[in-house]
Amino acid sequence: MKISDIVEARFRSSLDVKQKSLALLKEDLAKAAEIMLASLKSGGTMLTAGNGGSAADAQHMAAELVGRFLMERPGIPAVALTANSSTITCLVNDYPPEMLFSRQVEACGRAGDVLIGFSTSGNSKNVVEAMKTARSMDMKTIAVTGEGGGEMGRQADVTLAVPSRETPRIQEVHVLILHVLCEIIETGMYGR
Repeated sequence: MKISDIVEARFRSSLDVKQKSLALLKEDLAKAAEIMLASLKSGGTMLTAGNGGSAADAQHMAAELVGRFLMERPGIPAVALTANSSTITCLVNDYPPEMLFSRQVEACGRAGDVLIGFSTSGNSKNVVEAMKTARSMDMKTIAVTGEGGGEMGRQADVTLAVPSRETPRIQEVHVLILHVLCEIIETGMYGR
C-alpha cells in the first residue's frame, strides 16, 4: 500500500466515524451542553478527567474554558483533575490507583458541579470511581467514550459514545465533541 493510500484511508475512516457520530450523538451532545450551561449559570465548576490521550483531552477542555475558545470573555471555571503532578503522585503513592480522581472529586467538587470523564473504552477504573463519587455528591456526570459506553456509560447522566472501537478514530471525535461543547458553553454564557 502506498503512503498516500494510507493517508486517504485514514481521512476517509475519520470522516465516516464523524458522520456516524453526528447522527448518533447530536441530541445527547445538546443535553450535555445544557447540563454544563445550567451548572455554570448557577455558579458550578466543570471537572474533567481521563488517562493517557484522554488526560490530554480533559486538560484541553479545561484550558479552552478557563482561557478562551473563540471569543474574548471572562474565564469559565474548569479544573482538569489530571494536571497537578504533586496531587497525582501523592494520591497514587497513598491510595489505590482507582481512587486517583475520586479523591479529587471529593475534595474539589460540590453539588451542582459537572464531571466530564474521557475514556475510549469507557472502562477506566479511576474515571468510573470518580463518576460514582460525583453522583453521590449530587454532581452531574458526562461520559465521553467509545462504542457501547462501557461502565462509565452506566454511571453517567449523559453518555457520548463514539460509534467506533478504533482508539485513534474515537479520540479524533472526542476532540470535536469537546470543541463543540466549548463553543456552545462560551456562546451560552457570553453571547457572540
